[in-house]
Amino acid sequence: MIGDQIRLVIMSLDNKRMSPEAEFLLFSASRAQLAREVIRPHLSSGGGVVCDRFYDSSLAYQGYGHQLDLDQLRLITQFVTGGLVPDLTLLLDLPSEEGLNRRKEAGRWNRLDDYDLAFHERARNGYLELARANPERWVVIDAMQSKEEIQAQMREAVLPRPMTKPG
Repeated sequence: MIGDQIRLVIMSLDNKRMSPEAEFLLFSASRAQLAREVIRPHLSSGGGVVCDRFYDSSLAYQGYGHQLDLDQLRLITQFVTGGLVPDLTLLLDLPSEEGLNRRKEAGRWNRLDDYDLAFHERARNGYLELARANPERWVVIDAMQSKEEIQAQMREAVLPRPMTKPG
């Protein structure tokens, strides 16, 4: 898939000189392709879609983390997604240092992980701000709990929600 190829470029440690603007635009290109190839067709056929990340990640990382203009990012995001908005967003929240340690221990380090701790703190705070601004869509789960407790809270958040038809 084209989006996966774009993500390989974004995440490669070989591309540390990538500007925050290019990073956002590449994520947006990947997201546009995903929305067109996968999400919209699946929703149109009556299915549901679960993503491990969507545009809120760009608002947190490129907007809050890199401090790019959030209004501009939202405008571009509206264009590339065709106005898609998740019905529910689960935020598995961790202190930044803990999240980075887990990535390192798992051997899954990438270019975004390699940013300094201050960047990751801004991104985390951005996620939390997004959740506070839209509590009917967001559920924040403390990811310092056991896997079983996290899974139980995720089920509690997801299962009672009806699937909505695309607009």
